[in-house]
Amino acid sequence: MKKHNFSAGPCILPQEVFQEASQAVLDFNNSGLSILEISHRSKDFVNVMEEARSLSLELLGLKDKGYQALFLQGGASMEFLMVAYNLLEKKAAYLNTGTWAAKALKEAKLFGEVDVIASSEDKGFNYIPKNYKVPTDADYFHCTSNNTIYGTQMKKFPTSSIPLVCDMSSDIFSRQLDFSKFDLIYAGAQKNMGPAGTTLVIIKDGLLGKVSRKIPSMLDYKQHLDKDSMFNTPSVFPVYVSMLTLRWLKALGGIEVIEKENQKKATLLYSEIDINPLFKGYTAQEDRSIMNATFNLTNDSLKEEFDKMCKEAGINGINGHRSVGGYRASMYNALPLESVEVLVDVMSDLERKA
Repeated sequence: MKKHNFSAGPCILPQEVFQEASQAVLDFNNSGLSILEISHRSKDFVNVMEEARSLSLELLGLKDKGYQALFLQGGASMEFLMVAYNLLEKKAAYLNTGTWAAKALKEAKLFGEVDVIASSEDKGFNYIPKNYKVPTDADYFHCTSNNTIYGTQMKKFPTSSIPLVCDMSSDIFSRQLDFSKFDLIYAGAQKNMGPAGTTLVIIKDGLLGKVSRKIPSMLDYKQHLDKDSMFNTPSVFPVYVSMLTLRWLKALGGIEVIEKENQKKATLLYSEIDINPLFKGYTAQEDRSIMNATFNLTNDSLKEEFDKMCKEAGINGINGHRSVGGYRASMYNALPLESVEVLVDVMSDLERKA
């Protein structure tokens, strides 16, 4: 039976990428060696790293525009720490839109004053704060573009006189934005890029070197930039699979094309949530994520039947996060429209049966 993978991450990736990556596990570049055993200093892998970094900038429209890309380890959670270590001298401004934003600002408090300029905690993080003012006296402003747990997504970003830092872990490469507004972007690979184990960091030239503290080498962005993202042994396989996924996206036509597909998927599912009396959305409509749709049953007695129908249809990974409950359908770039159609059919069938 075909599986329809709505997992929030690690998540679905293109089948073409799996096929090429699986061959590389057996024999990479006809070398007689596996991608899992080649030297990270070999010419073959250095080429992989350089292509992955280059494609990242190209797809975001930042190539030759004063930005550099890194593939690091430790996930976005490590970036919560590294951002503050490298950028926070006295005070930073944070927008609190959920669990991951809260974790990021918690780490920042280790290094200086943190001004939480707005928060949606008062309503269970089911909306994105509006009409907040970014201070001009902070070292940077940090936000989270998409919140997987709650299904909210920032549709607009503030124009700021201070550096703009964004955690784009769950929606990078999914929609068109003016990425040149941002001074630093980071994203764990395990949503739209590749398997867990590497993290993309995009840094604008001139951003670093403004804090007085000494930074440990492994946590110093400058060290990684100076070594072309090869300061220590990188996550070879995750970087390779990320490169393949970025190649796949470029061949499709890039972010402009995939955004249209993502909008189709989101529109289809949210339309069913809105017209089907057995379901209700969790998130404020104007802030709904095109990546993660969160919803609940209006009658909990139907949960067992709905879960059974989903399983029989091959639907996987739609249980909501443990902190919220309900359901969450993650519709990342590689999820085909067909999978959303199957889920919508099951939801519609449940209404007919009820």
